[in-house]
Amino acid sequence: MQVIETFLKENRIDEVECLVPDMAGIARGKILPAQKFLDGMRKNGLRIPEDVFVQTVNGDYPEDTDDVTSASTKDVYLIPDETTIRLVPWYDEPTAQVICDAYHFDAGEVEIAARHILKRILALYEEEGWRPIVAPELEFFLVDVNTDPDYPLIPPIGRSGRRETSRQAYGVDAVNEFDPIFEDVYDFCEAQGIDIDTLTHEGGAAQMEMNFNHGDPLLLADQAFLFKRTVREAAMRHKVYATFMAKPMQGEPGSSMHIHQSLLDLKSGRNLFATRTGKDTALFRSHIAGLQRYLPTVMPLLAPNVNSYRRLMPNYDAPINTHWGYDNRTVGLRVPYAEPSERRVENRLAGADANPYLAIAASLACGYLGMKEKLKPRQPIEGSAYRLARTLPRTLYDALERFNGTRALKPIFGPIFIEAVTLVKGAELDAYQQVISSWEREHLLLNV
Repeated sequence: MQVIETFLKENRIDEVECLVPDMAGIARGKILPAQKFLDGMRKNGLRIPEDVFVQTVNGDYPEDTDDVTSASTKDVYLIPDETTIRLVPWYDEPTAQVICDAYHFDAGEVEIAARHILKRILALYEEEGWRPIVAPELEFFLVDVNTDPDYPLIPPIGRSGRRETSRQAYGVDAVNEFDPIFEDVYDFCEAQGIDIDTLTHEGGAAQMEMNFNHGDPLLLADQAFLFKRTVREAAMRHKVYATFMAKPMQGEPGSSMHIHQSLLDLKSGRNLFATRTGKDTALFRSHIAGLQRYLPTVMPLLAPNVNSYRRLMPNYDAPINTHWGYDNRTVGLRVPYAEPSERRVENRLAGADANPYLAIAASLACGYLGMKEKLKPRQPIEGSAYRLARTLPRTLYDALERFNGTRALKPIFGPIFIEAVTLVKGAELDAYQQVISSWEREHLLLNV
């Protein structure tokens, strides 16, 4: 841990934020004075209740978690990953942040921790001599400050003094309306070593997309995790909210987290998805076949919230099935035109609200199963995939049923993690069912 100690000393750090992503991708953890952090790091003293990994998005806990947490201690300890130590650039006082891995006191990894799940999938690839490469694309909306959840969200006022009411896909001037926010975003990302690439205006009113450069899946998941926090902070400094909800506004498209993924030979670095003459390899086809077969069964990790399924509607730039095609944006699995060395597939199913560790892990796991089982894909399609049958779950209830009923997933993710997801999402669904919506009051109150 000499790297961390040197970093804190050289940057004269006063406080350290120890971060762990929970199941929803929310940053949990502790904030400690720098010296107390160092003392705890040396003695396994950075303790946290294991229950944070089964905390629901609304802050509650499932009733019975003894089968998925350590009933004996209930505490776990955190080991900071020295490669993730960074400054927190928006604080006045010198503050560091570091992403941690959670362990039981018998030194075993916490099996329900999102970062561990991604590492588990990456280990499967390494055993085969494969190195997966990913690049997420994160969409989000900028909206007015909304302090009353009963009121719908509206786009914020830009530099012109007007709200954006029409859709300005790829509009450069429309992005420039919010230049002060994005200047902070780029500055904050540079200070944290977050390797963002292209900023574009998406199809919704004040909806943006940020692309990341291709790289190691764990590194990219860490960066996406920190990026969400960064964008929200930058926006709030300008009295605007940034939201990664999958479907925040009626009548507007939803926000996705497209995941580009390719496969390299671990030793040679050669792209295993294309032959030297540029043709698709059998491995590539099997990877796509695995995505086609298994992505509908892991939707609780790609579309984890009740709101997530509002996004998966035809003609709103979101897929409804797992058909694939070349440079076709209506399918669930798009293969962009690229040089053979850059052959990849874009998984378009995941929402921006997904935990990036779990979404990337799920996507890679499905491709892995396809390659191991030597599956064969359906033929690529041309034209709109919306004319074809919907094969994705319509609700989180349906998604959880498929998730639990697919035997092939249990040895990949582990039965404890699958049970944990089921408990957490079941508790969230129970809480959601107790809420009476404005639609119900409007249409049912005096009419039925």
